[in-house]
Amino acid sequence: MAEVCVKGGFVLPSSRNLSRKGGVLCSLSPPSTIEIKDRSHKSDFSEGRLVFPVRRIRPLKPFVVSSPVPKGFTIGPKTMKWWEQGLQPNMREIESTQDLVDSLRNAGDKLVVVDFFSPSCPGCKTLHPKICKFAEANPDVLFLQVNYEKHKSMCYSLHVHVLPFFWFFRGAQGRLCGFSCTTQTIKKFKDALAKHTPERCSLGPTKGLDESVLLALAANKELNFSYTKKEEAEKEVSPAIPPLAPLSPVLASGSMEQGKELVSTER
Repeated sequence: MAEVCVKGGFVLPSSRNLSRKGGVLCSLSPPSTIEIKDRSHKSDFSEGRLVFPVRRIRPLKPFVVSSPVPKGFTIGPKTMKWWEQGLQPNMREIESTQDLVDSLRNAGDKLVVVDFFSPSCPGCKTLHPKICKFAEANPDVLFLQVNYEKHKSMCYSLHVHVLPFFWFFRGAQGRLCGFSCTTQTIKKFKDALAKHTPERCSLGPTKGLDESVLLALAANKELNFSYTKKEEAEKEVSPAIPPLAPLSPVLASGSMEQGKELVSTER
């Protein structure tokens, strides 16, 4: 019978140095070199060594099932876009054309600054923190943001072709000024804000956008906006007054006779 010895404390197939678990022989220590001694059979190779490579069992990777992630799904807190950072309570973004028209009409005597910007505009991104500081320093001024990428058709009807662009509105005066500026020409914005910020009372109703601008917006079929001229609106509201009926000849002759009697009595 052949006896297999292992240098390193492991003997096979002798069961003295093996532990049996569940019917399976398990080694107590990893083998390094196995020495075979054959005593029952004589041969030229009476004693030799067999070297077996030791393979390390790698741990299995966890089984992960990949599933499609819905668009817009994010894990953790939502990252704010640059035009959403630093917003003050008196700053908000316009959602539609009707929202812009109503916001200007309902502002009363408050100064309103309309800020036209684009997410892909480097100048708008650089100027945004400064506009937020102006809004913080002037809480009585309303700042309305118009995203050009969302409202391209509206900006086209408003003749806004340069960004960043600003409009100033107030009360019955309507639009006070409009201009474009950058961080290098920010003094233009600062001067306009200082000029039109002082409180004042308008003698008429809030004007908002000019009628010509409202008609241009209504003519744009891509916008869900309708407007009726003031003259046509007044005709629809005011009731029609019927014309006076002519006097009948009988009544007319009777009134003339009564007049003659009065004249004769006076004489």
